[in-house]
Amino acid sequence: MNSHSKFRGGPILWCILAAVVVIAIFAAAGMRGLPQNVAYVTEEDGGISVVDLQTLKVVRRVHPANVAPRGMGITFDGKYVVTANKDTADLAVFSTPLLRLVRRIHMGDNPEFVKFNPSGEWVFASFEPGSQGKPPSAANESEEENEPPAQIASFHLPDWLAGPVAMAGQETEGLEFSRDGKLLVVANEAQNTIGVYDPHTGARLREIDLKSYGLRPRGVKVSPNGTGYAVTMEASGTLALLNNDFKVVRSVPTAAKPYGVAFDREGRRIFVAAALGQKLQVFAADSLQLLGEVPIGKRCWHFTFTPDDSKILMACGRSNNIFIVDPNSYRLIGTIEGFKLPWGIVTYPRSYGSLGLP
Repeated sequence: MNSHSKFRGGPILWCILAAVVVIAIFAAAGMRGLPQNVAYVTEEDGGISVVDLQTLKVVRRVHPANVAPRGMGITFDGKYVVTANKDTADLAVFSTPLLRLVRRIHMGDNPEFVKFNPSGEWVFASFEPGSQGKPPSAANESEEENEPPAQIASFHLPDWLAGPVAMAGQETEGLEFSRDGKLLVVANEAQNTIGVYDPHTGARLREIDLKSYGLRPRGVKVSPNGTGYAVTMEASGTLALLNNDFKVVRSVPTAAKPYGVAFDREGRRIFVAAALGQKLQVFAADSLQLLGEVPIGKRCWHFTFTPDDSKILMACGRSNNIFIVDPNSYRLIGTIEGFKLPWGIVTYPRSYGSLGLP
């Protein structure tokens, strides 16, 4: 028996094997073209970093000229990272996996927050033409009252064409959507209000005064269960729970200067980053009972769960690192070093966090 007798129909078999190899090559190329299980971090000195969530190592860092990124988001297909650039009055669009700068979109002075609507078809970004970027103080509160209002620009994907612009309040911070995407909810820090807008027209529908509950709202997050919204108020150190009619149903004190806020996937807990208190605090979503807290770094504003919910990664701007927290035992389990003023952090696949889901 010769060797060819073992492979009757040999040419067909080799064609099949060749096809399998080609498919494998294209599949591998596709995986390289769309990074999985990664986190993207903006750094205010101009850098954008990619963290491999398996190894918890930085695997790529870019530092494009004339970009000072803060707020960020990632398209639902994972192909583009969008950043708000504080010094250049624009959004920057980077393609993955190499983080090539592919587009700049002019907005207005002092862009800060980026948020995709629930369908992923529109990206919204706030900018504050009157803001000087100063921390709140009695000396500048009267100046804030006379500042031009913040605005919220919108852009359609995938053509990036401009949509409606909403006129918000003074020093707009967090942006959020109702679960059905029909309402845009905005924290107006200097006015101590929550604004509610029609995202399709930019029209303001309602304004909710929070002054009797706390001062300087910054973070706002919708419950995954559709039961309402969590709002952090920085100056008073307050976490407020609002129902779907935007009435405050409960409020509790937090550690000093809370900002970033997120529910867990089940909507049972609310996580709050208290920047000055240097704590990540965890509250029951129904009663706002304090369940636990974790010591963290300096100026930790934003954070994200990993896609498998096993860890929380916190961007700590004045510590220049990422703190890693176990969201179940409420323990610090590590840090990732080597950042410069990290501001925002999101993951792909998209996960829950102060800038991410829901």
